Amino acid sequence: MRYSGKLPRIFELGDQSYQEDDVVTSSGPTIKGMLTRDALVRLAQKGEIDTVVVGFTDLYGRLMGKRFEVDFFIEQTVDHGTHGCDYLFTVDMEMEPTPGYEYANWSKGYGDVHLSPDMETLRVASWLDKTAMVQCDVHLPESPDSSGSESGSGSGSESGNHDLVPVAPRSMLRKQLALSEAMGFDPFAASELEYYVFNDSYADAARAGYAGLERAGWYDEDYSLLQGSRGERLNGAIRRHLRDSGDPVETSKGEAGIGQHELNVRYSELLTMADRHVVYKQCAKEVADGLGVSVTFMAKFAEGHNGSSCHIHLSLRKGGDPVFADGDGQSDLFRWFLGGWMAHAHEFMPFYAPNVNSYKRYESGSWAPTSLEWAYDNRTVGFRVVGTGESLRIECRLPGADCNPYLAYTAALASGLDGIENKIEPPPPLDGDGYTSPGVTALPATLRDANEVFRASEFVHGSLGDDVVEHYAHFFETEQAAFNVAVTDWERRRYFERI
Repeated sequence: MRYSGKLPRIFELGDQSYQEDDVVTSSGPTIKGMLTRDALVRLAQKGEIDTVVVGFTDLYGRLMGKRFEVDFFIEQTVDHGTHGCDYLFTVDMEMEPTPGYEYANWSKGYGDVHLSPDMETLRVASWLDKTAMVQCDVHLPESPDSSGSESGSGSGSESGNHDLVPVAPRSMLRKQLALSEAMGFDPFAASELEYYVFNDSYADAARAGYAGLERAGWYDEDYSLLQGSRGERLNGAIRRHLRDSGDPVETSKGEAGIGQHELNVRYSELLTMADRHVVYKQCAKEVADGLGVSVTFMAKFAEGHNGSSCHIHLSLRKGGDPVFADGDGQSDLFRWFLGGWMAHAHEFMPFYAPNVNSYKRYESGSWAPTSLEWAYDNRTVGFRVVGTGESLRIECRLPGADCNPYLAYTAALASGLDGIENKIEPPPPLDGDGYTSPGVTALPATLRDANEVFRASEFVHGSLGDDVVEHYAHFFETEQAAFNVAVTDWERRRYFERI
């Protein structure tokens, strides 16, 4: 819905100015930087946008895609989409095609997938010069008899006539959102991301082998406004660019690590939040890169220091009304959703902790959980219940900053909805220290352990489908296998001279 104020207001986005007529809104306040197709046309005609980034996430959560000239995007890509190679859902971190996937492989020739822009995600990317950005759903290719252009755009308007690629992360979340809608619920969520900042550029860090980097700080800066001010050259720029790019920000602050920060964007509908999460990480990295510094979203950058989390907050509404609260207490729906989320957390652990490094974050006394317990406003457990009344929500502290948001929210929603459907009660809340209390349910110690449970889970197979489970189990298995043959700095320090 377009803003309907009587007088246009000017938004300053980087070096450019946009009238409020060029910015779309949600059902609430104006969301700066969100665009309609018509708005994009106007900005292109004024020479204020000349490039559109068209992207989607791979299994790791990395934003992949192409850059389009804005005129071609408006004339062709909006309606017809574009193509990308299906190998992008089978590569490792180094972009090497990995054998063993049924979905795409050398025998099948690594063909195309169809990328369909979700125009609800069209936004200004204010940190890039004269650039807009849109996120895509990924579809299976058209049938061979479909007509198409040789320029790589799809044919006609049939981008909605073929199925979503089932292993694409956004497709998987859409599947769970359809189930939620069928049950009458609208999920809302927020991602709390943490990251470390370094004074080294990404290029310098790579040349140094990511060793001996200079952190942007020299003491624990949790809530420190003095040390936080020193980081404003980067963090302030990220906040402002996110605000001006359809990613509304609440706060940023120093975190409990040297050079560590947290920046929170506003809660929203679940798919919107997952999309914002991806834009946030891309913006943070590219702004840092432009300033000659670097940020990392690794779950655990270094031993002896706190890891970086992605706490996810989730609640449900029905007909616009929150359903977790019952007066001053909690509703049955709240208890069952929490019960299902907890009951299936072990089975879905690789969706919260998808990398070998993820499991090194789970360390006692580090503000990361080591158990699956829940409690009220307790930061030592895996599930922290916060808020009252309409703000009552569940904070899951399992994901690290390295999580793919579409996968983490897929796991959370599938598990919670199953809890409602089967009226799964949560265990009693923990009253005490989640690190030292006896009888707590420990988290898996490695990706290998977590993947074995994930692959064997009947519930996960039923929620995702057998082919999807096998695809991701192979992905996690491949990541673990790559680490198994790596020789680490720890081994060199320990054995080079003294063995």
